[in-house]
This record gives sequence, structure tokens and C-alpha cells, in this order.
Amino acid sequence: MPNPIIEVQRLSKSVVDAGGVALTILHEVDFAVQAGQTVAIVGASGSGKSTLLSLMAGLDTPSSGTVRWAGTDIFALDEDERAALRGQRVGFVFQSFQLLAHLTALENVMLPLELAGRRDAHAAARRMLERVGLGQRLGHYPRVLSGGEQQRVALARAFVVQPDILLADEPTGSLDHATGARVMELMFELNREHGTTLVLVTHDATIAARCQRRLTIEAGRAYEEAVGA
Repeated sequence: MPNPIIEVQRLSKSVVDAGGVALTILHEVDFAVQAGQTVAIVGASGSGKSTLLSLMAGLDTPSSGTVRWAGTDIFALDEDERAALRGQRVGFVFQSFQLLAHLTALENVMLPLELAGRRDAHAAARRMLERVGLGQRLGHYPRVLSGGEQQRVALARAFVVQPDILLADEPTGSLDHATGARVMELMFELNREHGTTLVLVTHDATIAARCQRRLTIEAGRAYEEAVGA
């Protein structure tokens, strides 16, 4: 079997609350993901799912343990090096979209390409927005887009750099059922077309069942369940 594209090794995260009491959010989580796999992370609210995803993205730092992307220990890098590598390899889709309000849909999708120095940023962003069905909304700002349209812009922005890994945190959590289903179908289509490894946090059992693997977080610990269990 080839080396995994993501390795989570003895990953722990603790914080100290306002009263000075240490709280363990994650405790020595271990798992690996092969390139191209789809993985759902599930668990009760507050179980640490989103914290785990943020650590996997290098957006947060662990108390102990590490995460490797294709063999590279991301926490052995400084913050700038980690951000540069994330820009090359990882896309992230947030529940709250995280679009820049002062940029149009096209400009939001162009941004990661421009940061990477791509000269074809305009053309590539336009193609990706057309791919997600927003070819007629290129010049619109987030405030005039529906929730589903904003999430499709966010998805286009994540996929336009053709990342090796896409991490999604409750990508349909703020959408109605029909719109959420369309967004997820698009995400799985792009996963199949580009071979992108997809790891998503979800509370939706239907979405989790569509993934090849399901990782449950409970009391800060992780265990894998058979899909359909």
C-alpha cells in the first residue's frame, strides 16, 4: 500500500478554561488516509470534530502529536511555511463560507490562484465557477448570493487550485436540504474527477454513508466504524 496522504499521529489538544481548569478536547487520535479516499468525521456536538479538522488543516496547533501531509510533518514547519504548503496542497470549505465581502464571486475564486502567482487566474476561476453552475454570477458580491450560491463559490475557490486534499467542516450545515444535497453531489463529483482526498465533518448520516470510511469522535477519542453500521 502506498504511503498515506494524511497521517494523524497521537494528536491531542487541551485548553484551559476561564477558571483555570484544563479541558482535553482530543486525546491521542491516530489514523491515516490514502490518496483519493472519502472520509466522514462524525460525533456529537462539542466532541472535537471541528477541532480535529482545523488541526489537520494546520489552522490550529496541537498540544502534542502531529499531522503529516504526504510524509511532511506540518508542525515541524513555521507558520509561513505551513501556510505556503497548505496553499499548494489543501483546500478548506467552511460552514460559514468565509467569502470576502468586498470581492465578487470571480475575485474570491481568483484569490488563491493570484497568491500562488498563477497568470491564468481569471480564466481558471471563470471555468471553475461555470463548472459549479455560477457562470452568470461572476460579478456578484456575496451579499446578493443565496446561501447555496455562496457555498458553491467557496467550493469553487477550494477546488480551483486542484488540491490533493479537501477538508470540509459541515459544508451543508447552514443550507436547506435540497440545496445541501446539490452541494454535496458536486463535492463528490469533483472528488471523483480530480482524485482529491475528501475529509468532511458532518452530522448528516446520509452524507456519512456516502463516504468510504467513517471516523467517530467520542469524548475526545477516535474510532472507525464500518460505513452503514
